[in-house]
Amino acid sequence: MSLTNTQLADLRKSYERAELNEDASHADPLKQFDQWLNEAISAQVPEPNAMTLATVGSDLRPSTRIVLVKGYDEHGLVWYTNYESRKGLELAGNPFAALQFHWVELERVVRIEGRVSKVSDAESDAYFHSRPLDSRIGAWASPQSQVISGRSVLVANAAKYGAKFMLNPPRPPHWGGYRLQPDNWQFWQGRKSRLHDRLRYTLDSGSRWNRERLAP
Repeated sequence: MSLTNTQLADLRKSYERAELNEDASHADPLKQFDQWLNEAISAQVPEPNAMTLATVGSDLRPSTRIVLVKGYDEHGLVWYTNYESRKGLELAGNPFAALQFHWVELERVVRIEGRVSKVSDAESDAYFHSRPLDSRIGAWASPQSQVISGRSVLVANAAKYGAKFMLNPPRPPHWGGYRLQPDNWQFWQGRKSRLHDRLRYTLDSGSRWNRERLAP
């Protein structure tokens, strides 16, 4: 039986696991992110590397999807996908995006905004060839975001490209990595009575990070 609106409105949770304050957080948001991601991995949070990617198309309609972060450093956060997918086409027209990690079990959210660019061909090649064989074939088999008549199209494509490339499929020209260079980070820690902790980091003109607390 489906929930009524009243039942949905009555769903509540008290956040009491941890706190986030200026004294105990890192001045560099990348270090804060690294700490929280490693804590999520240590806590065995399901898919701690999963993040929501938000883009905006030429029609100004936003869209979101889940992707997996595959690397991060002072230059930004990296993920890989089909350049001809909806997100790829939207990033080609508007190279700005937002990312969000939600580690429910730890009552934590990280939001990241910035400019997006493609990673180098060498980086994309290196990551592509590290993937399992079926994933490499899948990159050829799936015309991502396009309408297809049924699953049989994917199965037939996988068989075709599997026979064509055998054990050594090259990286498709339409597949590779993106890197988001952050200019805005937000760290959210759930707290009791909805008085959550929320710290924002923004870049100043001297490329220094300013940390400030936002009301929840």
